[in-house]
Amino acid sequence: MATMAGVPTTPGPGQVPPAHLRATNQDREHVVEHVKAAYAEGRFDKLEFDDRLERAMTARTHGDLMPIMTELYGTQVAPQLAPRPAPVRPQPITGAPESNERLGAAAAHLLVLLGIPIAGPLILLLTGGRTSPYIRRHALEALNFQITVVGATFLLPFTVIGIVLVPVIWVASVVLAIVGGVSALSESNFRYPMTIRLVK
Repeated sequence: MATMAGVPTTPGPGQVPPAHLRATNQDREHVVEHVKAAYAEGRFDKLEFDDRLERAMTARTHGDLMPIMTELYGTQVAPQLAPRPAPVRPQPITGAPESNERLGAAAAHLLVLLGIPIAGPLILLLTGGRTSPYIRRHALEALNFQITVVGATFLLPFTVIGIVLVPVIWVASVVLAIVGGVSALSESNFRYPMTIRLVK
């Protein structure tokens, strides 16, 4: 190891660190990455992998780490102790909803056709809406609209005009639910008109 006025200096890039030099956590992690990569390539079995992994993680000096690298790459490559570049993993595409999300969002609108106007979107909100913002957005909109329609169904019959309007409202709600379902399948946002949005 080079010295300056009797004071030890740290080895420079490309120089071999002395065997007695204490290994840092980063040094140990570098060797562990090489061991994992070699095992993934099938260069040794599980028992050999566990042995090298334990030796690397418990190494105290560079002298403890060097034999592991020598076993992997030979004497020419071992002293470098450089981390192998991590493989580039493709990032998942975000933003566009998947097919199952589109189906779930559409179901939140269309379940009214089966006679479950409030329970349908509520179930979708509590299940698929927990993991999919797309399903949650459509289920919330459908739920608030159906709550508004059911509320109007109970309140409007107290007036003469209301009695006439109730059938019209229900026909319109079915049409709008179909439009909402189609919009959900086509990855579009949909907002029901004249809706009291009680659920956020």
